[in-house]
Amino acid sequence: MQTRRRAVVMAAALAALVPGLSLAQAKLKVAGIYTVPFEQQWAGRLHAALKAAEARGDIEYKASENVSNADYERVMREYATGGSQLIVGEAFAVEAAARKVAKDFPKTSFLMGSSGKPQAPNFSVFDNYIQEPAYLSGMVAGVMTKSNKIGLVGGFPIPEVNRLMNAFMAGVKETNPKVEFSVSFINSWFDPPKAKEAAFAMIEKGADVMYAERFGVSDAAKEKGKLAIGNVINTQSQYPETVIASALWHFEPSADRAIKLAKEGKFAAEDYGIYSMMKHKGSSLAPMGTFEKKIPADVLAKVKAKEKAIVTGSFTVVVDDTQPKSTAK
Repeated sequence: MQTRRRAVVMAAALAALVPGLSLAQAKLKVAGIYTVPFEQQWAGRLHAALKAAEARGDIEYKASENVSNADYERVMREYATGGSQLIVGEAFAVEAAARKVAKDFPKTSFLMGSSGKPQAPNFSVFDNYIQEPAYLSGMVAGVMTKSNKIGLVGGFPIPEVNRLMNAFMAGVKETNPKVEFSVSFINSWFDPPKAKEAAFAMIEKGADVMYAERFGVSDAAKEKGKLAIGNVINTQSQYPETVIASALWHFEPSADRAIKLAKEGKFAAEDYGIYSMMKHKGSSLAPMGTFEKKIPADVLAKVKAKEKAIVTGSFTVVVDDTQPKSTAK
């Protein structure tokens, strides 16, 4: 008993001498706040990365899904007041409110999807900068279309979506400059029926490959016997004869960095965007799987070479945030 008591005293003394030691040893309390269901691609990647950290025993994790924009600030404050040390979420439609909460809780770390800049001392920003694999998936799409007409259905025409579509279109043009594009936005982050209808309209006009930035597009392509390119997550197992390739986002590098810094008491305001890029393993092109033998071998070789060039830095995918336009006549 005396030995145990001495050990406890020594541990307490050591913790006092080394700031942040007790915090680093304890599980970090993390909260996730999402305006869409966990199944939605973007939020799903955040949720999966944080669930993985929870499974490793690094964090205690709580999350709320389908939080309305009007309710977002209240939920943020509840988590912060309740002791959450790191809050992960999306500030795109609630920038002012989210940043106000961060100011009111300077000892809480915030890692938020945002179109804005970091806000000192505790508000870091990120987004899925997966334009690199989007470009590669476009290279594949360019040789898989027979009609030379490709459709793209997106959520909102904001920079975060536009850059992926533009990169995809640039990749298509590298392998097939004859392609014409139809572009549409459904003005929702999660409305599969609406995305499906938008895709049907493009297919009726001749599109035989669809860029599925939103859920619902691949369903339309499957029903009409057309092809699709996935975004953020790999859905080929659900659509083995439809989804050719997918640009994948891996939130783990961003999440793990934020968790480590918060546990060490070193979390600061910074832009985590770079950690979504291929050289940091924050994104990748999904394996072709069921389409491996259906894509010309020389094209697969070109894609592999371009992928290597991206990772080594000898080729840079242009970040174009402007709203993409239809070119189909």
